[in-house]
Amino acid sequence: MLKSMTGFGRAEVTRGETTVVAEIKSLNGKQFEVNLKMSPLLKPYEFDIRNLLQQELQRGTLDATINIKQNGATRPVVINTELARYYHTAISSMATELSLPQEDMLNVLMKLPEVVTPASEQMEESEWLEVEKVIRTAVGDMDAHRIDEGAMLEKDLLLRIDNILLYTEKVKELDPLRKDKARARLEGLLAEHVGKENVDANRMEQELIFYLEKLDISEELIRLQNHCRYFKDILAEAEPAKGKKLGFVLQEIGREINTTGSKANDAGIQQWVVMMKDELEKAKEQVLNVL
Repeated sequence: MLKSMTGFGRAEVTRGETTVVAEIKSLNGKQFEVNLKMSPLLKPYEFDIRNLLQQELQRGTLDATINIKQNGATRPVVINTELARYYHTAISSMATELSLPQEDMLNVLMKLPEVVTPASEQMEESEWLEVEKVIRTAVGDMDAHRIDEGAMLEKDLLLRIDNILLYTEKVKELDPLRKDKARARLEGLLAEHVGKENVDANRMEQELIFYLEKLDISEELIRLQNHCRYFKDILAEAEPAKGKKLGFVLQEIGREINTTGSKANDAGIQQWVVMMKDELEKAKEQVLNVL
């Protein structure tokens, strides 16, 4: 199973005169980061909320909003008149400077942050447990979204790795021909510049073997295939958080592809190496979104 780091979750529950709304949006990120916006009543539970989100969602850049709305007058409120005066002064000054109307100023002030707050900043434990359930529901909704996105990522990654394995087989087919070409080219150069009758056959064979060993890519191709199979094994693991591990394996795959290309010295093989690199870059882009 694979999970994406991107997703969205929302939950809303109304109990009596109180409505709790939790919305969570996640994008890819190297670590866990959360931008948390919540009602003042939840301030004492901020640490618990952050811990809950990190334990359940693990990685990603999150925007989380948790609001508690009072639909009736069951909870008394306090009007912060000092803050309202400050807002009024600032707004009036800006309106005068910009020649804007100042009608209905009271309605505007009452909607500004922290002007109207609940009289009691304490939340009962039972109320917090209800809020926690809503947050967990939103997390579950986002987790389901992550799983759906992860399934599409896994399908695409498998396609990229299978293509690299296919191109590896194409390179293996061309490799013997490359060696024959190298042998024929060296023999031709020696015959042209030294004369075929002046070439020491034994010495020629030794030098040729040494030259072909320097160009040999069989070990690189074997390691490349092994890395690709290991990548697919990781995809099949039950652990959902494996984006970093997959990224490390792709680095190893890239190293073998680059070495193969530098040692090949053959136009036909280079074409397949370029196609491998293209598939690898596409896989790297997708892995950035994996949890």
